[in-house]
Amino acid sequence: MAAEAKFLAYDLGAESGRAVVGLFDGERIRLEDVHRFQSRSVRLLDTLTWDAPGLFAELKHGLSMAVSAHGRELAGIGIDTWGVDFGLLGRDDVLLGNPRHYRDHGNDGMLEAAFEIMPQAEIFRRTGIQFMQINTLFQLLALKRMRSPLLDCAQTLLMMPDLLGFWFTGIKATEYSIASTSQMLDAGARTWDRSLMEAFGLPTDILTDIVMPGTVLGPLRADIAAESGCGAVPVISPPEHDTASAVVAAPAEGEDYAYLSSGTWSLLGVELTEPRIDAGTAAANFTNEGGADGTIRLLKNIMGLWLVQECRRSWARQGEQHSYAELTAKAATAAPFGLILNPDDPTFLAPTDMVAAIRAFATRTGQTPPMDQGAVVRACLEGLALRYRWALEKLEQFRGRRIDTLHIVGGGTQNRLLSQFAANATGRRVIAGPVEATAIGNVLMQARGVGLIGSLAEARAIVRRSFDLETYEPQDQDAWQAAYGRFLELL
Repeated sequence: MAAEAKFLAYDLGAESGRAVVGLFDGERIRLEDVHRFQSRSVRLLDTLTWDAPGLFAELKHGLSMAVSAHGRELAGIGIDTWGVDFGLLGRDDVLLGNPRHYRDHGNDGMLEAAFEIMPQAEIFRRTGIQFMQINTLFQLLALKRMRSPLLDCAQTLLMMPDLLGFWFTGIKATEYSIASTSQMLDAGARTWDRSLMEAFGLPTDILTDIVMPGTVLGPLRADIAAESGCGAVPVISPPEHDTASAVVAAPAEGEDYAYLSSGTWSLLGVELTEPRIDAGTAAANFTNEGGADGTIRLLKNIMGLWLVQECRRSWARQGEQHSYAELTAKAATAAPFGLILNPDDPTFLAPTDMVAAIRAFATRTGQTPPMDQGAVVRACLEGLALRYRWALEKLEQFRGRRIDTLHIVGGGTQNRLLSQFAANATGRRVIAGPVEATAIGNVLMQARGVGLIGSLAEARAIVRRSFDLETYEPQDQDAWQAAYGRFLELL
């Protein structure tokens, strides 16, 4: 075996984070976890925030553990996180409060407020981004409307992975894929739309230069290198939006496929060379986000396994502890299609009690509320699968040709019932895996940044050689077709 290059990938999701060492021998890649931790959110009075200093402490601990396990000569370090959230730095680069969490209710009503300033169609024409109140543009508008002193004092805005990267290197930059989630980027030019921000009365001098995935930012700060026992390791920008990194690791060939990054959120889309901004994508509220090599990820952001995660949390508060495997097993034996659920109903974004919200949805839509745990979880999984079909059919309309295969990547592939439901609902072959797609994509793009990989196609061939995949064929087509008819009526 050739000498292995060792890359440290930090993959932070909304629920948990980890530090992973990717070992690449030129042909195959393998991963070794060195540290796992919770992505801690903290409610301060009425505001939900992220514990950014705590997260950075976990990252430094992960670096020390990686050096202890694999030696000081790491080939690179890369960070990816969820999208839209950001930190503000003031004078002398002091962090101005904990970054707000995208599920904070301070963002409520901001879409309507924004459309009073600029028509929805014009915002979409400029940015090509799906309208969600969590987007950075609307979070900043919320700060402005509440007259937050943070915005007055801010000298720099950094998206979450860029903030953490700045603390590692002292270098301020914003990576393209994470910038695209902000709804402040000119989709065609791939640069900040400063006139858009000015129209909303937002400062533009707080923005930093945009860099493309694979950019070598610079070495670790000397103090952090000394603290962790490593050398001047280069910090490299992978696609910093976790979905963009996951898409790099989709083991696809050809063009007639779609990807689904499955986790807390489900993101279903295709890769394009240019944004698709027209009446069709606007009406369906699809998004044009940035990807590796300047690609565009035309996708639909779907609520995802957040539904099941929050149901599990609701039952835990009642003293009933269940693993995800136990809940999925209950769902597998529950009666099918008892409740047809729209997973993207706004009431599911941040409810106090997800189970109560699902039962209220059933009542509001004239359906029978599910009472047992298996029925609730099955409704969530079936609803997601039906939404996948809806999104896939829209993508086929936009591209003008059939999509034969759906590649599901990420942690959600561990839910085999959902993968089978996705095949059943869409009538397409589903290929599931790899589970650790985001960390794999992070590592591959670091390797690309230092010249060890030459193209996206080469990176995906490495994934196919390195990891086991599972294929699902459609089943029970008549029953799922009838359920989809009910789903369309519900929409």
